[in-house]
Amino acid sequence: MAREIKFSLLYRDMWQSSGKYVPRVDQLNQIAPVIIEMGCFDRIETNGGAFEQVNLLFGENPNRAVREWSAPFNKAGIQTHMLERGLNALRMNPVPNDVRELMYKVKIKQGTNIARSFCGLNDHRNLKGSVLGAKKAGMISQVALSITYSPVHTVEYYMGIVDKVVEYGCDEICLKDMAGIGRPVFLGRLVAEIKKKYPKILVQYHGHSGPGFSVASMLEVARAGAEYIDVAMEPLSWGKIHPDVITIQAMLKDAGFLVKEINMDAYMEARHLTQTFIDDFLGYFIEPTNYQSSSLLVGCGLPGGMMGSMMADLQGFLGAINMSLKNQGKKEATLDELTVALFQEVEYVWPRLGYPPLVTPFSQYVKNTALMNLMHTLKGEPRWKTIDKDTMNMILGKTGTLPGELAPEIVEIVKEKGLEFYTGNPQDEFPDELPMFEKMMEEEGWDRGQDDEELFQFAMHERQYRDYKSGIAKERFERDLESARAKAGAPIIVTRPVVEMPKFDVEKILEKFPTAVPVQATVNGQLIWQYDVAQASSNPNIGDKVEAGQPVCFVQTFYGLEEIRANFDGKIVMVCANHGDKVVKGEILAFIAK
Repeated sequence: MAREIKFSLLYRDMWQSSGKYVPRVDQLNQIAPVIIEMGCFDRIETNGGAFEQVNLLFGENPNRAVREWSAPFNKAGIQTHMLERGLNALRMNPVPNDVRELMYKVKIKQGTNIARSFCGLNDHRNLKGSVLGAKKAGMISQVALSITYSPVHTVEYYMGIVDKVVEYGCDEICLKDMAGIGRPVFLGRLVAEIKKKYPKILVQYHGHSGPGFSVASMLEVARAGAEYIDVAMEPLSWGKIHPDVITIQAMLKDAGFLVKEINMDAYMEARHLTQTFIDDFLGYFIEPTNYQSSSLLVGCGLPGGMMGSMMADLQGFLGAINMSLKNQGKKEATLDELTVALFQEVEYVWPRLGYPPLVTPFSQYVKNTALMNLMHTLKGEPRWKTIDKDTMNMILGKTGTLPGELAPEIVEIVKEKGLEFYTGNPQDEFPDELPMFEKMMEEEGWDRGQDDEELFQFAMHERQYRDYKSGIAKERFERDLESARAKAGAPIIVTRPVVEMPKFDVEKILEKFPTAVPVQATVNGQLIWQYDVAQASSNPNIGDKVEAGQPVCFVQTFYGLEEIRANFDGKIVMVCANHGDKVVKGEILAFIAK
């Protein structure tokens, strides 16, 4: 009898691999019954990743979105799954254990069946809390291996991780091929080893289509014993997103597997609805290059979804780079030349940083470091002159153990800075914080929500949640949408006047944080925060720690980068200027409190 292969629709990741936002809850509710009617999906990814954050960013309550979006699939017997980042949970920086545990309790109450958990470094210690937390809450625990291609990422390496997470009690294994650079034969061998050693463990494959390997990879993992394949559907398939269900279903059927038929009338309706969401507003925030595959990704190994943010970074630096080259009497560079140079620099940097899998957020760390190196070398300066705080924490082992060895030159930099390597459990560095957030919610007079879901959002995304509650997020999104429509030449529909919100109230900040000190721009230029959200550089989080003498941020000038350093140890209590803003000398960028 033919073996069955089941499909999971990545309706969340489809959007976030192509653009910034996801559909509104009314749009999700509109398409859910049509997806069910297609009849070919046993699972659907409904939330996680940056889903909650981007809902908050356009002023919507993510809890309502998750509950209403998951409900029809729950009723139809289609399993729902979320994506979470292990130690980082649903954000880009580490999360205290009590907040992580609350996440699973909330998610199962909201209708999420499966917790897909990955660690960007494949550190099993970071995944242990995910497995235990999901199982304790009553969820299915699926551990995702961050797949990449390097001399250290062997079948034996990955099986070592599988052994540990199975020991912790996980139910399933996912091969998360986030850049689509996993070689098909290798992936087949890995799945075969997993099924040989743990025949009762279900295996699911997730592969992006960026460099073109994914279709062959899906065939190989199916032949090796995988039970589930992640797919997308038009108009958000292929390119740097995921293969379309029609192609994969036809391929597997031809290979002798049992697969569910697709209701093509429903497929076309879902396709049409998705396109209307794009036409409504989401298309204004989709990077066009994400619709295109690129073989250049084979060499550098970066996730395809990063191409948009990377090109934006390069375009932002192009003027400064060419000014420097001109001053040196050298030929100015084109954007294509810089792109190739950056890819080559990523290939240089990656092994020297210990081969961290190029997945969020470590792909951004590697890209940021390569970009800074490129800036410096083009100006005739040495590499590694600028290493941001997050990358340094990765180097020091504060976010987990690196798969490979650090290059001697990186170890020497650590010694020169007087820093120490960390060998403990990363979670131990981040003590519980829920009581603090409970107190703050009480002080604000905010309801903790059904099943503590509002408390969870506040503790997970404090800055974005405050902006949502104040209305600032909604105002900011409407301004961004109006600007995007204007640039695209579309008619601007103004339903109500957009009021410019004040950036901050100094007196209120000092009243709440008496020790707060402003961080001010030292020069005119473009503000650069060394933080990444959903594959794009963004602001730091409220509560992020800063260290005396270390860079808090940078200002890009015509002659290069100016570092703005902290004068004392403390934490960020207010962000007053956004990543990419044009700032002037003396402008307050943030407040730091002791």
